[in-house]
Amino acid sequence: MSRRLLVTSALPYANGHIHIGHLVEYIQTDIFVRFHRMRGRRALYLCADDTHGTAIMIRARQEGRSEAALIAEMSESHQRDFADFQIAFDHYGSTNSAANFAFCADIWGKLRAAGLVAEREVVQLFDAKEGTFLADRFVRGTCPKCKTPDQYGDSCDKCGSTYAATDLIDPVSTISSTRPEVRGAPHLFVTIEDKRPFLLGWTQAEGHLQAGVASYLRNFFLGEPLRDWDVSRPAPYFGFEIPDAPGHYWYVWFDAPIGYLAATREWCTAHGEALDDWWGTDEASAARPDRTEIVHVIGKDITYFHALFWPAVLDAARYQLPDRVQVHGFLTVNGEKMSKSRGTFILARTMREHVDPSALRYFYASRLGPKVDDIDLDFGELVARVNGELVNKVVNLASRSARFVKETGLSPVYPEDGGLFAAGAAAGEEIAAAYAEWDFAKATRLTMALADRANEYLDRAAPWTKKKQPGTEAEVQGICTVGLNLFRQIMIYLAPILPKVAEQSGALLGERFERWEQASTPLVGTPVSEYVHLMKRLDPADTAKVLEATAAEAAAAAPPPPAPPSRTLNSEMIAPPSEPGVDDDAALRGEPLAPTIGIEDFTKVDLRVARVVSAEHVPDAKKLIKLTVSLGGEDRRTIFAGIKAHHAPEALVGRLVVVVANLAPRKMKLGTSEGMVVAASGEGTEGVFLLSPDSGAKPGMRLH
Repeated sequence: MSRRLLVTSALPYANGHIHIGHLVEYIQTDIFVRFHRMRGRRALYLCADDTHGTAIMIRARQEGRSEAALIAEMSESHQRDFADFQIAFDHYGSTNSAANFAFCADIWGKLRAAGLVAEREVVQLFDAKEGTFLADRFVRGTCPKCKTPDQYGDSCDKCGSTYAATDLIDPVSTISSTRPEVRGAPHLFVTIEDKRPFLLGWTQAEGHLQAGVASYLRNFFLGEPLRDWDVSRPAPYFGFEIPDAPGHYWYVWFDAPIGYLAATREWCTAHGEALDDWWGTDEASAARPDRTEIVHVIGKDITYFHALFWPAVLDAARYQLPDRVQVHGFLTVNGEKMSKSRGTFILARTMREHVDPSALRYFYASRLGPKVDDIDLDFGELVARVNGELVNKVVNLASRSARFVKETGLSPVYPEDGGLFAAGAAAGEEIAAAYAEWDFAKATRLTMALADRANEYLDRAAPWTKKKQPGTEAEVQGICTVGLNLFRQIMIYLAPILPKVAEQSGALLGERFERWEQASTPLVGTPVSEYVHLMKRLDPADTAKVLEATAAEAAAAAPPPPAPPSRTLNSEMIAPPSEPGVDDDAALRGEPLAPTIGIEDFTKVDLRVARVVSAEHVPDAKKLIKLTVSLGGEDRRTIFAGIKAHHAPEALVGRLVVVVANLAPRKMKLGTSEGMVVAASGEGTEGVFLLSPDSGAKPGMRLH
């Protein structure tokens, strides 16, 4: 008998609504769990809201209600959004629970006993008016590196620099609009350097992490000591007060992952199950050969925490370690980073109003592979893939067959089909292996190949034509029996991705698609219900409405524009411009226009849209970033761009840029550069500005 399976997703924060970037993680986790259930495994999918922190406390204060009322409302909203996209949890809890506090206290005591807790003073910005220390997100000011105003307290959107909030020039609290003070306070840290040998072994052991993630983490063991984690905050703070440190509270990064344990206990209590059967809570139970397999699914931005800090805590506290931490990439929209200002920060509820959730589930699955790759939600591709594959290839199999056997039902014996059903049954194990390896893109690709062959069969057999000929009732019944069985086989393979469509398809044929093995045996001699439309074609106008609604939401929520700056920056007075919106001629004076050329000279330069596939710092190079760009299909180019001082590599991945595609390769000391990225700079500006095409442009398109 296969081992039990317990799967978690990262806990969504209770201060914001679910957006389509979140859905990448929860949809793929839901697909994974549904697949394993169809394979006969007993699997749990657990989650909870991450509820503690200053942001919750401040928002509740501003809205004149308790934190408990706020997080209860957000929990209801989150669960409604997840249900709309057919994401089914076995239990959805909250980190603000008695069970979570009990686990936190137990683990904390074990960390103290192991000598892994240290105390030292931390200097932070303090809002004297509100009486609270400020997290980075609640501070804005001028970037200390490039001097761009109105930047957050940890990083600059313009130059990509990271810094401490105390380094900001002219910082302002976003809560009270006052200038914060610099104050020190004692904080508690969990130290994990003593766990270095264990962590090195765990992260590099086969199967715990993807190979690329394991390789990335190996870098942390090559130099400096492993980072201590600041796990406390002084009052006032919404969270659990630390029992042996009155006036101090566990920071969310401590109690949030412990919520996985608490959610398991709550589910076990509700179902009369033993916690140690699902999550070993002591050394003996964790070592049982039949122990549950535990899998965490997370985004790449919290890899360090889940693959180093969390295993160190579990090991020190003698709790069962996860068997797998599955890491995924980010979502971009039409080639751009999700952004409120660009109108691409799309809420789940906005998407649901205009697009069938099954369409988004299928699109995500068709793009999700086993590696930590970002995926792009290109709305044009979404429409083309859903209409061309799901509607035209899969749903049409049922709609073109079911109506001809409504009166007769399926044939009593499965007809000869040239080996199509047998071939589909044989493909089931390869498709299953792809699901098990988190390669949903491969699973959909293999399944669509079956759909192609099924449609070829139906096109040749043409029951709609034979139906018009007398004496062909049995032949038509046989053709449609084959067509519906091939459709049924395909939908069984797609059921983890499309649970609602699979449920409707099962109702058409009088059964539930619950077991993978159903795809190995044809269905015969049963009635066929009247065909009910399973899925409609996506209209580009509907996807356009998503972006329009999102832009309107962003505009409605945007704060009023700030007054022109008149504060001192580095002791220099910056006066507001006398004519806002009038461009000066500093750039032209600094670099005059080049001599006039003819159109024939211009057309020699082949400017193309490209997507940045990867970006990385070049060691020992002060200015260069190494880019790998895609011009579409398999055409990849390596380009060394002198933009290091102004752009963070991780912010470039997935972005559409313009490149000179026919520039002769240039051999450099660090490698060969196969093109040039087009950017703007000039006199009187601080920065290098990459040119980007409008949304909707595709890699490979030429600029004219």
